[in-house]
Amino acid sequence: MDTKIIAPSLLAADFANLQRDIEMVNQSEADWFHLDIMDGVFVPNISFGMPVVEAIAKHAKKPLDTHLMIVDPDRYIKTFADLGVHHLTVHYEACSHLHRTLQAIKAEGMKAGVALNPHTSINLLEDTIQDIDIVIVMSVNPGFGGQSFIENTYQKVSDLKNLIERKNSNALIEIDGGVNAGNAKKMIDLGADALVAGSFVFKSEQPAETIKHLKEVIA
Repeated sequence: MDTKIIAPSLLAADFANLQRDIEMVNQSEADWFHLDIMDGVFVPNISFGMPVVEAIAKHAKKPLDTHLMIVDPDRYIKTFADLGVHHLTVHYEACSHLHRTLQAIKAEGMKAGVALNPHTSINLLEDTIQDIDIVIVMSVNPGFGGQSFIENTYQKVSDLKNLIERKNSNALIEIDGGVNAGNAKKMIDLGADALVAGSFVFKSEQPAETIKHLKEVIA
């Protein structure tokens, strides 16, 4: 895949003006909407649930890239499919039967993703990488926006790219956390396909311009 993807994270949007921020992403050069679903159990924070996803889906004109930071994600696979989610990513650490979960996501017509926490080794995907559409490499500890980028992420991206090529997988590599114009290019050069940008986009003076700049940096 030649086109590199920018996925603004709506967790960093202004929830009092959510429709405005969704329209900004619609009209920008961004490719996906990134939705972070947190349950206060798997991560120490609660974000938003189904009613907000439903509201976003009504207005979003780009794929909903949905990242479940929750325990027992299997319970909600069909619900998210029914809400109009395009990609559903579960955490490796939250799935006792990862292969089964991936099959269930695909059975609902969604792309299946797996996210890895900073301490989780790429090697644990050795047996499932051919069944995965997207791997989210967490470059911060999940649960809160605005954290600093973890430097070890570069090595993980490189290792993951090697695993994908060795296994003839079509999985995309997505980086989530601390992405900015300073580290974006290096991650793309190492093999990343998609970058999640939250605070960097929504806390900037001109978010649409920031997205445009990021796209230029990684082109």
